Amino acid sequence: MTQVLHIVGGGMAGSEAAWQAAEMGVDVIIHEMRPTVSTFAHQTGNLAEMVCSNSFRSDDDEQNAVGLLHWEMRAANGLIMTTADAHRLPAGGALAVDRDPFAETVTAKLRAHPRVSITDQEVTSLPDDGHWIFATGPLTSPALGEAIRAETGSDALAFFDAIAPIVYADSIDMSKAWMQSRYDKGETEEERTAYLNCPMGRDQYEAFIDALLAAEKTEFHEGETAGYFDGCLPIEVMAERGRETLRHGPMKPVGLTNPHAPDVKPHAVVQLRRDNALGTLFNIVGFQTKMKYGAQTDVFRMIPGLENASFARLGGIHRNTFINSPTLLDAQMRLKSKPNIRFAGQITGVEGYVESAAMGLLAGRMAASEIQGRDLPEVPKDSAMGALIHHITGGAEAKTFQPMNVNFGLFRPVDGLKGGRRGRKDRYKAYTDRAKTEWQTWLDQC
Repeated sequence: MTQVLHIVGGGMAGSEAAWQAAEMGVDVIIHEMRPTVSTFAHQTGNLAEMVCSNSFRSDDDEQNAVGLLHWEMRAANGLIMTTADAHRLPAGGALAVDRDPFAETVTAKLRAHPRVSITDQEVTSLPDDGHWIFATGPLTSPALGEAIRAETGSDALAFFDAIAPIVYADSIDMSKAWMQSRYDKGETEEERTAYLNCPMGRDQYEAFIDALLAAEKTEFHEGETAGYFDGCLPIEVMAERGRETLRHGPMKPVGLTNPHAPDVKPHAVVQLRRDNALGTLFNIVGFQTKMKYGAQTDVFRMIPGLENASFARLGGIHRNTFINSPTLLDAQMRLKSKPNIRFAGQITGVEGYVESAAMGLLAGRMAASEIQGRDLPEVPKDSAMGALIHHITGGAEAKTFQPMNVNFGLFRPVDGLKGGRRGRKDRYKAYTDRAKTEWQTWLDQC
C-alpha cells in the first residue's frame, strides 16, 4: 500500500516540504485551508503567499548567514529559492521578490507535479497515524492551536508581528523623493537605484516622532501581552524606546545624497522598496505598524514626498504561534509524543521566510526518507541548515526559547581563526566555506 505524506499548511515551509518529498518519489497531499478559511493577513488562496514583506534579505553567501542559507537551498533544488530567483526585483544586495507572480508560480508548479494534490480542507486535530508535517506557520487556526496546546500540555507560545504599508508609486512626489541604494550598492544601475528615498529635516523628524507616539494604536485582547520579535518591531514601539531610535534604524540618513538638495544632509530618510516588477507598488521599509488605519494615513502623509500617497495596503498586526521545539521535537523534527507528526517552518520557532522554507526542506526530506525506509544522514551541524535545526531541536535554552533568525552566532567556531571585530570578515568566510563543503557532501550522500 502506497504511503502518503500529508502536509498541513501551504506557506513557505509546507510548499518546500511538499516539493522536496514529491521530487524524492513520495505522494503528497497539501492541506491548505485558504481560501475556504481566510486569515487576517493573507489576501489570496495561493500557496507561499508573502505577507509581511517581499524580501528574503541578504543574498551574500560569503559574509551573511541568511545568504548562505539561500545558497544551500539552491544547491538542494529548493522550490522557494528557484522561484524567488525567477521573480527577483532590484534591491541592492538583498533578494526581493515580485510577490504575486512568485506565489502564483509556486502554486502552479505544485499543482502540476504528478505526485502532489492540494485540498482546502481545514485540519483541526493531530492525527494518531499516517505521516504528517504541520507547517501551519504563525497564523495557525484557533482550533488547531487548541489541539496543539492540548497535546503538548502547555500554553501555546506566541509573539506579535507587524506588517508594513504599501504605497502606489504614481502617488509619490518625485520632486522631493529620489531613487538610490545606500552607498550606491549594486553591480548594475538598476540595483544602485533600487530604493526610493524621502528625506526629513530635523523639525520634520521631531514632528513625525510626536505624531507616532500620539497616534491611536490597535489594542490587544484582554489577557494578551505584547511580546514582539525584535526583527519586526512596529515603528511606534521603536519610537517609544527613544526619539533617536528610528534615526539610527530604518530611518538612518547614511550613504545617501539627495539630488534635489545635494549640499543638504537629511536628518532622517524614509526608504521604500519596489514591491512588484512593474514598479507600480512600493513598500515602506521597516515601517511595520500597529497604528489604526486612519492614524496611519495621517502620520505617513507627514513624510516628504508622501503627502498625497495612496495606499494599496495599510499596515497591521497579527499574533504568531510557535511551539517550544527544544522540549517538544526530536532531532528529526518529530513530535516526541506523536512521532508520526513533524513540525516545520515558523511554528517551530525559526523566524523569516527563508528560515521557514529551509525547515520545510529538511522536514520534507526526512519524512520522505522515513516513508521509503531509508536512513537519512544527519544534517551537518556546520551547515546553515544544520546550525538552525540543531538550535531549535536541542541547542537553544528551552526556558528562554524565542523565535530566531539564522545567524553566525549559531555556528560552531572555526579552529585557527582569531576572534574579535578585526577578524570578522575572515571568520564569516571560513564559516561559509566550511558550510558549503559540508552541505554539498550531505546532499551527495542523500
